[in-house]
Amino acid sequence: MRVLVYPHAMEIGGSQLNALQLAGAVRDLGHEVTVLSEPGPLVDHVHELRLPHVEIPLHRRRPSASVARRIGSLIDDLGIDVVHGHEWPPVLEALAATVSNPTRRNTAVFATVMSMSVVPFFPRTVPMTVGTEEIRAAALAAGHRRVTLLEPPVDTDADRPELETSFREEHGLDPAVPLLAMICRLVPELKLEGLLAACDAVGELAVAGRKVQLVIVGDGRSRDEVEVRAARANELARSRVVVLTGEISDPRPAYAAADVLVGQGGSALRGMSFGKPLVVVGERGFSELLTRETAPRFLSAGWYGQGPGSRGSGVPGLRDTLDHVIANPVLRQELGAFSRELVLERFSLRGAAELLEREYTAARYGPRPLGPLAADAARSAAGLLGYKLHRKYQGLRGTARTDDANANPVLSRERAVR
Repeated sequence: MRVLVYPHAMEIGGSQLNALQLAGAVRDLGHEVTVLSEPGPLVDHVHELRLPHVEIPLHRRRPSASVARRIGSLIDDLGIDVVHGHEWPPVLEALAATVSNPTRRNTAVFATVMSMSVVPFFPRTVPMTVGTEEIRAAALAAGHRRVTLLEPPVDTDADRPELETSFREEHGLDPAVPLLAMICRLVPELKLEGLLAACDAVGELAVAGRKVQLVIVGDGRSRDEVEVRAARANELARSRVVVLTGEISDPRPAYAAADVLVGQGGSALRGMSFGKPLVVVGERGFSELLTRETAPRFLSAGWYGQGPGSRGSGVPGLRDTLDHVIANPVLRQELGAFSRELVLERFSLRGAAELLEREYTAARYGPRPLGPLAADAARSAAGLLGYKLHRKYQGLRGTARTDDANANPVLSRERAVR
């Protein structure tokens, strides 16, 4: 098959890195894969994977009529069988490119949604994968016809416990003090609460006499807030217990150097692949240590949570969880081994690529009558218009959120059927 993969962004982040890793793995199964994307740091990774790359402008409308036309020309020129869009703007552009031209209706549109909800105007006739069973159930209840669970894959060969690293030395981190690591985008959606709570928790632990240090790897719109909270923790501890490195194009040395990973989503899974104990953080005070007992919750709902964890809520709950795991080196070793075992069994990159191969084949040869496709495209267009108008209204009031699909972490059935 000839596949066009279109990630929604190319800044360093878990879902777009997964998109590229899967593109390379599908290519390795014997297919022709081209990547369409805006410029950004992850374009270097496209080149490392030796995948053909077609660039579109960074500054554009989302969705963009000009990008839809570009997709159409690529379908015509390359004989594309499947356009795989990641998140809703690429999918709407791909749908516009195929529905608008009778000669392209044999090209299937396929979708991946790794956000924590599916927007209401997402086209229901487009087959897709989602990252958790809860989101899959909600999408089916909303009327989507084919929804497959594809948990975020991990390249367990590249992300391995044996990776040697000089990360601590390079960033002035004490080699004798347990190191916590958070590796993520510094953004308000989903991430910020956990980042701030971790700074506060580490500061309190240090004041109480616990030897601990936290490194935060990443960048984003919330960096100033995180820096302020890190400085406050360092001031209280009277030492450098929280360190921000900024964005690192290859964060594997940070994962390898850590004793404990604090995080969520794809970053949590990468840390597990390095054989690290994991503390999952979320919103509304959530934090929970990954153990054999808590694993079923994350396997069902995703690597995220809301509300109190088993040790309480907010900074006190996270502080107590971190103190428990830091104080027990044997426990850290046991939990790290369990993390690696779970990733190897459930989240291999090759298994995910083989699943995508089957889904591409089903999408390519499944029924795609013009009437339902056109009606679905019209419904999505009307819903998108309403969404844009609402966003404009929110912007005038100063209440707009950057990422609506992550504004509500679990798409409730009530919202799904509206």
